[in-house]
Amino acid sequence: MEACTEEEQVKLLGWPRSPFVTRVRIALALKGIQYQFIEDDAENKSQLLLQSNPVHKKVPAFIHNGKIVCESMIIVQYIDETWDTKAPNLLPKDPYDRAIARFWAAFVDDKLVLSIWGILVGQGEKQQKAVEESLANFLLLDDALRASSCSGNAYFGGVEIGFADIALGGLLVTIKAIQKVTNTVLVDPQKMPHLCAWIDRFSEIDLVKGILPDPVKVLERVSSQRAKFTSAGN
Repeated sequence: MEACTEEEQVKLLGWPRSPFVTRVRIALALKGIQYQFIEDDAENKSQLLLQSNPVHKKVPAFIHNGKIVCESMIIVQYIDETWDTKAPNLLPKDPYDRAIARFWAAFVDDKLVLSIWGILVGQGEKQQKAVEESLANFLLLDDALRASSCSGNAYFGGVEIGFADIALGGLLVTIKAIQKVTNTVLVDPQKMPHLCAWIDRFSEIDLVKGILPDPVKVLERVSSQRAKFTSAGN
């Protein structure tokens, strides 16, 4: 558990296996912000969580000096703007570049997350459709990274990890687990070389490696979810 100073009371409520909590933890680590991590129970949600996020009743919930912020990428943006004097800048200063970063982060949440979830919960034709949609989404991300690399950038629109990188990077362990559980190949090195190179770069950063959830525990969780949905569909 990370400590926080009396001047800045920063708390993060969540569970370590959550890809969305992982996003926030990466942002906090990049900014060098100390915080208290309060682990919640995914199966038995605490009263603190229900009070902190009464609308969605989900983690992460971020508490800064008593003020509560919910939804992972909203929290990441809040962190970047609140501690704007701490490097690195997670969102670019240029308005156009900021818009592009927000676009790809929204793409990850609005398109990719939904299609991948469809693979996990779906069966038969529905699952196959979700696989096709996910492959198309990953190809679009590969193309975006190709364009970024042509400008000399190692990440989405920059030479350092930024907003869109955090949006996708927080999901990596879960994506690998879903591929294994459903026996699918979603990220193909032959078809998506830029995306695969980005995954390797992102995953090998020491700071990130220390935060990414335990693959074994994530696989256990994903396997359990898959079994539940498969059973419900029979």
